[in-house]
Amino acid sequence: MKLTGAEIIWECLLKEGVEVVFGYPGGAILPAYDALTKYPQIHHVLVRHEQGATHMADGYARASGRVGVAIATSGPGATNMITGLATAMMDSVPLVAITGQVPTSAIGSDAFQETDVTGCTIPVTKHNYLVTRVEDLAYTIREAFYIARTGRPGPVLIDIPKDVQNAVTEFYYPDAPIELPGYHIPASAHERDLEDALKLIHNAERPVILAGHGILMSGAVEELRQFAEITQTPVALTLLGKGAFPENHPLSMGMMGMHGTAAANHAIQQADLLLAFGMRFDDRVTGNLKTYSPNSRKIHIDIDPSELNKNVKVDVAICGDLKTVLRQLLPKLKTQQHKSWIAQIREWQEDGNQRDILTRLSRRPDNKLWAAQVIAALFNHTGGEALTVTDVGQHQMLEAQYYPHTRPNTMLTSGGLGTMGFGMPAAIGAKFGRPEEEVWAIVGDGGFQMTLCELGTLAQENVNINIAIINNSYLGMVRQWQEFFYEERYQATPMHNPDFVKLAEAYGVPARRVTTHEQIADAVAWARSIDGPVLIEFVVEKNDIVYPMVPAGADLHNMIRRPLDETPDFNNNPLAI
Repeated sequence: MKLTGAEIIWECLLKEGVEVVFGYPGGAILPAYDALTKYPQIHHVLVRHEQGATHMADGYARASGRVGVAIATSGPGATNMITGLATAMMDSVPLVAITGQVPTSAIGSDAFQETDVTGCTIPVTKHNYLVTRVEDLAYTIREAFYIARTGRPGPVLIDIPKDVQNAVTEFYYPDAPIELPGYHIPASAHERDLEDALKLIHNAERPVILAGHGILMSGAVEELRQFAEITQTPVALTLLGKGAFPENHPLSMGMMGMHGTAAANHAIQQADLLLAFGMRFDDRVTGNLKTYSPNSRKIHIDIDPSELNKNVKVDVAICGDLKTVLRQLLPKLKTQQHKSWIAQIREWQEDGNQRDILTRLSRRPDNKLWAAQVIAALFNHTGGEALTVTDVGQHQMLEAQYYPHTRPNTMLTSGGLGTMGFGMPAAIGAKFGRPEEEVWAIVGDGGFQMTLCELGTLAQENVNINIAIINNSYLGMVRQWQEFFYEERYQATPMHNPDFVKLAEAYGVPARRVTTHEQIADAVAWARSIDGPVLIEFVVEKNDIVYPMVPAGADLHNMIRRPLDETPDFNNNPLAI
């Protein structure tokens, strides 16, 4: 059958199983929007800014495991997507962005709203395309989805000129297997590499598993648990690895790195074997590379060969799908015990318990509202079962510390790029991806204001998410660095904020303000009772510090820690850091 290029876009999206797209119309993409009227099967979410579209598609993809789709017009519409594309690229999120472009005859003429979007997005996409012939459009879309979801996932952009959208051609869906020269996706490991790894595993006395986002991407959660239990190996999580291993498991040490638990960081530094599963040795995880885990042998398994031996030189590097490789290893593992090693880790955890702010507040309550109290209360009132989406800053690190996750893909955050403004739009996308989940967007007052226009999207779509603004009237993490490293010169970090409650209500979103610990329970219960969007502003202590903290470039074990309180232990705090 003959279709226009605009109709081919939607036909292909249907074939790829797309049910929802996030976008904003404009002149160069109008043919596609006009054709959308013929495809009621696809729900279009009208965003208020194209960056919001990419974050929503990102949140949708992380929550659902499917490819997220964002759509925008040419020029500023396309360039507004770049931050969202970079966010998805850094965190390996499968996303397809479709942008309109000026007609092919006008390309290169500096036409109205013309931008070389493929040139702009080369560094922040896994791949991109400029489609100049309508006959190539269907295969290009099919190929884009294949690239986005396979191997190490990532964002792919398709730029489609307006005349290509209007052109007519015979349509058939190219469902033959995709064959791309030079694009080879590794799966299983060589037996020699497996044997080398097994020798190190079976000879280790102080092993540590470093569990990253790749566990979730490959669906290897159960394989990781079995591996840890058979070998009795403690597990430290990256920020994006949260949910890959239940944090209530006896072998869990929580998050590693700059604001990770002291127990995890000490264990890494004193380990004799590191097992890096689907993580990339980011600088926020390693600290000073010259002193990083100096006495350990290292095994690194990752699907991206470019990550192997990139930052940290390892003894055994295995390129392959993590789930497949772990399944190869599991039958060959010997049951092990590391009682003295685990006992040492328990001592470090108890030391963290003694320093923890919640333990201290239980001994000596004060009249302040601390952000850690808010996060812990959200955990308690949701039973730890919510899907949380954070923005970036102190609240993000406190969520990682005080909201333990036991299920995969229930903590979504911008890790690699650290994108402020990610939280609320990504939570909207996550709710579309998993509508059965209770979704909380935990955001700071700074990041929230970067994309607060999406309150309009939230209200128009009546998306049932709860927004918790952790308002300390500062750019809190930047202020923390100024306190530690810039002699308390708080330049450009105090914030004059709007009345967030009135702002939400102006959009028709019910809202409340919480200023004391005693008000939390009632406010959270109220939010959870409403079928629709809700906002709670938590006015918290301004001069808070996230402990521990490894200064940038410092040795991983040289953490700035909350001073030890000599008061006798109050109780066993499972959230100790």
